[in-house]
Amino acid sequence: MRFEISKVLDAIEGRVCTDPSLARAVIDLAEVIRYQDIDGGRPASLLRLGMVIDALSRELEEDSVQVYAVVHRALLSDADLTSNERMVVRRWADDGLVEVLDNPGDRMLEVADLLGLPVLSRVRFDGLRGRFPWLVEQPGRVVAPVPGAGGPVFIAHVGGGHSPVAGKRSPTGVKLLARQWRCPESGCALFGGGGGGGAFADLAGGADRSPAAQPPPALRNGVPTCPRHGVRLGDGGPRPRSEVLAVRVGGLVRRRFVLSEDQPVVAGRAPEQDGGIMLGQWLNDEARRWISRGHVHFELRVGEVIVTDVSTNGSGIRPAGSMAESDRIPLAPQQSRVLGENDMVELYPGVQIGRAEELPTGAPFTPTSVMAEAPTMAMRLPRP
Repeated sequence: MRFEISKVLDAIEGRVCTDPSLARAVIDLAEVIRYQDIDGGRPASLLRLGMVIDALSRELEEDSVQVYAVVHRALLSDADLTSNERMVVRRWADDGLVEVLDNPGDRMLEVADLLGLPVLSRVRFDGLRGRFPWLVEQPGRVVAPVPGAGGPVFIAHVGGGHSPVAGKRSPTGVKLLARQWRCPESGCALFGGGGGGGAFADLAGGADRSPAAQPPPALRNGVPTCPRHGVRLGDGGPRPRSEVLAVRVGGLVRRRFVLSEDQPVVAGRAPEQDGGIMLGQWLNDEARRWISRGHVHFELRVGEVIVTDVSTNGSGIRPAGSMAESDRIPLAPQQSRVLGENDMVELYPGVQIGRAEELPTGAPFTPTSVMAEAPTMAMRLPRP
């Protein structure tokens, strides 16, 4: 059972991030792990984060959904968690996957405000509605995870709906995310080199975090500040432009990824390049035979997405998202093309990549659960 739980925690690790382009909601980890009523288990469990993420995937009808987690530092030594769970959270902190703060305060709402993200929380936030008016003005912007027949479901604080609703990035958020920032603390996992100087810093690779993936700074008296170290951040210049692309297989959006000016991306069956987007796990046998290990190469130039076929068999462009065969434009090996508005590149019938906001799920959705390997005794769901 211990091995199964470790596999689940590894799966959950792939669903937490501080990348403003990929996070789909904000949570307070210390709150979520104590939702004892959703599984009837022990007082605190990191597995509940996976259950809430699964619920978010179901509502958004999208696989591989990621959340932005704010973590109170006391959680790293919380005796209600197992030693393995505490070790996992420390690793996430050292890798910059979560924000660990001495006093989170209203940081969760600040992140949601800057990035326009929904908040998953049961807290009412009554004293903060003046500073964050969207708490009461935007239905679905704050939803409470509550027990449901097949796992957690959401109930909106305002409006009574069930789906988390994103807003727009605040003007301040837009300005902050137009710059890249540097923390003076050595090895800062959020605004510096890879690894946060903790127990797992030697495993973080040591490479600088892409500026396009930096989280929003905290604002202290209007000054951009590192939320982890509480020190003023240095302005490192303009942030590279970026686009969020999505992979759709069989009509289902399977994952999102960020393409930035400083980091081209290769997608294929099993790319060998660092940062490559692997599609093999979602492909049938025929698609695996057709799609090359590295099939298409994406780069962002002067705000335009350039796709180059680097495969053996070629690809196709679906202009403006048209699925009519007469509209399909062949993309031969080594041929490049600008990906226009609503365009998709099709690697194989039913396997498409395009801009995330232009690539909706178009099939009945069955999410890939991060809890698939969880032992049943750890998931005692309420009876319907």
